[in-house]
Amino acid sequence: MSGAGIRTALTELVGVRHPVVQTGMGWVAGPRLVSAAANAGALGILASATMTPDRLRAAVREVRSRTDAPFGVNLRADAGDAAERVRIIVEEGVRVASFALAPSRELIARLKDAGVVVIPSIGARRHAEKVAAWGADAVLVQGGEGGGHTGNVATTVLLPQVVDAVGIPVIAAGGFFDGRGLVAALAYGAAGVAMGTRFLLTSDSTVPPAVQARYLAASVADITVTTKVDGLPHRMLRSELVAALERSGRTTALVRAVRQAASFKKLSGLSWAQMVRDGLAMKHGKDLTWSQVLLAANTPMLLKASMVDGRTDLGVMASGQVAGLIGDLPSCAELVDRIMAEARETLAALPR
Repeated sequence: MSGAGIRTALTELVGVRHPVVQTGMGWVAGPRLVSAAANAGALGILASATMTPDRLRAAVREVRSRTDAPFGVNLRADAGDAAERVRIIVEEGVRVASFALAPSRELIARLKDAGVVVIPSIGARRHAEKVAAWGADAVLVQGGEGGGHTGNVATTVLLPQVVDAVGIPVIAAGGFFDGRGLVAALAYGAAGVAMGTRFLLTSDSTVPPAVQARYLAASVADITVTTKVDGLPHRMLRSELVAALERSGRTTALVRAVRQAASFKKLSGLSWAQMVRDGLAMKHGKDLTWSQVLLAANTPMLLKASMVDGRTDLGVMASGQVAGLIGDLPSCAELVDRIMAEARETLAALPR
């Protein structure tokens, strides 16, 4: 490993060597990637939303068999079985729980009482203020450049807002891939950076080579935001499928959603009742039709088609805009070493 890390409030909070987080990407952030990121000195986050509870427990144990370093698990706060997944995290002694949506005050309290560090992901200042008031230990702030579900406020605008609003460590996400970005985030007051696409494009990632090649070939202009997958803004690579979804009518989309929902039910272990409850949670507070809520069932299966099965013609490829700037597949260890070396060089080169 290269020289000493940069100590920040994040490294002190979770016990990692470097202020770098590998985000919990569905179908991508499995035991192999998470353990490789953790062994590299970053905080690896296991994605649990596409796992059954039993598979989650097995995955946590597999990560622990591969590394002694701290790692975390990402949860959907609005999932019908969120409480069961929290129980697994507590029982298995996981260090960090991250959330794709703001968790309830009760879930935060339960995790903190068990000594688990709670880090929700947020996309607006008011959400950060809310979870901080409820006891969250840190927040991960994703700007509009980030992959997957995203907002329309750039990281450089959102990040300083949140840093100024809360008194807990802030992790910056959306647009980060190198040591220069880490230094920029630290200058804004962040305690570290989180990266998804950059870790997806490593040799430790299980994403099929043909899919990684599509990412590496993409330019910044090849990454778009669409609402046609599940009714919410979703950043991904342009593809023939995305173009077809953009052209499809409501009836065609609805038929596809029903079929994909049935497939996801088998894989996730969720009952129809749980899926309906999750749909209700998703609809609450959002201007979505019931057709759009049902279309959300497409997302896990469309992601699986690409990220697991390698079918770029049948799946979608969530992506941050930084895919257009990435051209190699280092190991996690090589990537983190490179980022930290670049960060130290950048700091040393700043005018004094």
